[in-house]
Amino acid sequence: MVVAFWVLLAGLLAGIAPAPESVEDNASANLPPAASDSMKARALVRAELPGRDAVPAVVVVRGEGADAAERAREAVARITSALSGPGRPDRIVNVISTVTAPDAAAELVSRDRAAQLIVVPLSGSPSDEDFRNDVDEIRVLASDRAGPAEVAVTGPAGIATDTVKVFGGGDRTMLLATVLLVLVVLLAIYRSPLMALVPLVAVGVAMRVSEAAGALLADAGTVTVSSQTASIMTVLLFGVGTDYALIITARYREALLDEPDRPRAMRTAVRRTAESVLASASTVVLAMFALLAAVSPALRGFGPYLALGVAVMALVAFTFLPALVLLLGGGVFWPGGAGRAAARGRGAGVWHRVAALVARAPARVAAAVVALLVVMSAGLLGYQESFNPLSGFRAATESERGQGVVREEFGPGEIAPSTVVVRSRDDLRAGPVPDAVAAALAGADGVARVGERSRFGADGRTLFHEVVLDHDPYGAQALDAIGPLGETARAAAETAGARDVTVLVAGETAQSADIRSALDRDTVLVALLVLAVVTAVLVLLLRSLLAPLYLVATLLLSFLATLGATTFLTLTVLGDEGIGNRVTAYVFVFLVALGVDYNIFIMSRFKQELRTLPPAEAIGAALTRTGGVVSSAGLILAATFAVLTTQPIRELFQFGFAMALGILLDTFLVRPLLVPAVVRLLGDRALWPARPGRPAQPAGPAEPTGPAEPVAPAESAEPAVGPSAGNAARTGLLLRAFTWIAAVEACTWAGLLIGMYVKYVPETTELGVRIFGALHGAAFVVYVLLTVLVAVRLKWGPGRTTLLALLAAVPPFATVAFEAWARRTGRLPARPAPARRPAPVP
Repeated sequence: MVVAFWVLLAGLLAGIAPAPESVEDNASANLPPAASDSMKARALVRAELPGRDAVPAVVVVRGEGADAAERAREAVARITSALSGPGRPDRIVNVISTVTAPDAAAELVSRDRAAQLIVVPLSGSPSDEDFRNDVDEIRVLASDRAGPAEVAVTGPAGIATDTVKVFGGGDRTMLLATVLLVLVVLLAIYRSPLMALVPLVAVGVAMRVSEAAGALLADAGTVTVSSQTASIMTVLLFGVGTDYALIITARYREALLDEPDRPRAMRTAVRRTAESVLASASTVVLAMFALLAAVSPALRGFGPYLALGVAVMALVAFTFLPALVLLLGGGVFWPGGAGRAAARGRGAGVWHRVAALVARAPARVAAAVVALLVVMSAGLLGYQESFNPLSGFRAATESERGQGVVREEFGPGEIAPSTVVVRSRDDLRAGPVPDAVAAALAGADGVARVGERSRFGADGRTLFHEVVLDHDPYGAQALDAIGPLGETARAAAETAGARDVTVLVAGETAQSADIRSALDRDTVLVALLVLAVVTAVLVLLLRSLLAPLYLVATLLLSFLATLGATTFLTLTVLGDEGIGNRVTAYVFVFLVALGVDYNIFIMSRFKQELRTLPPAEAIGAALTRTGGVVSSAGLILAATFAVLTTQPIRELFQFGFAMALGILLDTFLVRPLLVPAVVRLLGDRALWPARPGRPAQPAGPAEPTGPAEPVAPAESAEPAVGPSAGNAARTGLLLRAFTWIAAVEACTWAGLLIGMYVKYVPETTELGVRIFGALHGAAFVVYVLLTVLVAVRLKWGPGRTTLLALLAAVPPFATVAFEAWARRTGRLPARPAPARRPAPVP
């Protein structure tokens, strides 16, 4: 029934959900916050200057030889004729060249006249396939008419088209490489074909459910999905899914040694791994939700979709995966058999030697690991970020070649001019303000030239000046110049008599400057939130105040070492222009959230071993018992992230390399050496303020390969740890309230669905939807709070608490799915496009 449920759910969601590619939003992730000055300026440009909302393709033509200027002029004439004729692509708005606009020759012709530009604005969105097809058609027409001259199509339209091509080709390679890599590693670990396939099947089910649910939520406007987010989701689910599968099946193999009945052994395995795996999944999910505190679209839209995927993967790991293993019976361990598989779960000899090394010299081991991590962190001395989208391609593109020609022939700033927007309460057309502002901008530091013509808005109160910087428009110097540029224009306008002046700067450089400011703010805020989440989870899991502090400290040291080594390799060795501007934040969130998993696994096992062993021996036993399975899990997780290095995008390459390196550091240095060494040095204070009690004597002789697994309490023993007789009445009242609110939530959900159907199909009153929606939302909140209270009162474990709390999320999700289905089937009108409004400017 469990397997059938997940298969049917995956099929149902796949049937009603739109294709993931159709709901991807790749544009907003590369924009600054909507409230930033550059976005306000862009809105003013589009509102006040008709036609400026088109996306330009820039055709750069360069002649060759002694008569280069004449060849370039003739090629421009032929290309202009082809792009202006009846057979031109449908989305071309107009063609701006020396043929159609001779007075713009100063801006369109290079100083030596060997090169010229043709600006071709296109209507529509670069995310549309028809738009990209028109760009390809422009490239064909330009190439055919260029003759002996060199030609390339670049600009925003060309860059967007090349980005989709480069990324689309690598995405299929990445998925195939991930599947093959994980399969090979699982075969080496399990030595059983069926057992190796079980995690892949579980990941496939979780991925299908997550993608379909994410597509429904994206279609409803609840989450944002981009192509990069989808790629990271793929490797993330393969990584954490196989990790959870390894942890659960390893305990299953151990349980089979003492319990030949397979269902009972599986229940034991799931019960003993529930705390650590749920803590791991909760850490990742909460860390992803911490990104909602960011204002940068690149970070804010990144988390919810990935949090959904990890939550679904955890549910699949605890339900579908054990059920599938039991359905396969004893054949799942073929050809070695269950006995040999269980024996391998007792721990390999190498981890006994590692535990012995830590026991002999914990101080020297800790000092050596810390010293190595500090040396690796020295690479941060060369750290710098890059905001240049073209330098992010790790493959040759026509747009990059064209930008190189523009840089050589026209100067670095001509690649992306900026627009200074001056707005006043007065009409600026007749006064001295335009000339004064133009003169001040021309004399400002870092300005190569100012456009010859001033443009005005319809009411004359808005003035536009095009400014070309003499720096790389995506470099740090250009980004630093945006603020002073605005101040220069403001001072000039006020000196010339303008009143209530507001100055904004639009363009690629201004947007990059706002992105940098937002990311600087968000990286610090998100880092603090993620550290708070990780610390809180560790406090609840370990019931300790000291242990979370040194565990988080090891994570921070591992992150600094990872980022330092990544900086040295990618910038110094490989010659990248800089670290992708979002890579540092991504690496921190993922590395801390995933790296703490291995600390959770070893420390939760350490707590279990303390029941029968003193601390010094318990940490050695925990390291021995978890060494093989956790190292295998870390190796698979690192390998899946390493697949991202096959991508021809700089950010994904750097992110994949950093994650693979960081996970390997956490798996083979921090978790097996540094953490056990610190625990040995702290002794009884390792879990302060908790102190280990007197170890219970094991029932039987100790095994030579490690201590026996403590027996978990039976299900019937749970009431013994429940409430006392003194507060039984209050507990009963709380349970009744919990039952009633669960019923209320179910009833209000049913009423909401009925109201939605009545409203959407016959298009009648929406009063019922509003009433039941409000009641359902209130019931949802109360249900979650009561779940926590009941869990505290009855001392439930985290597994049961999380499961019951997640049940409350089913009705809201089903409501969103219903709405998406109603829109797709025409029972509900399509969501209207939001009206575009210029941002308010004082």
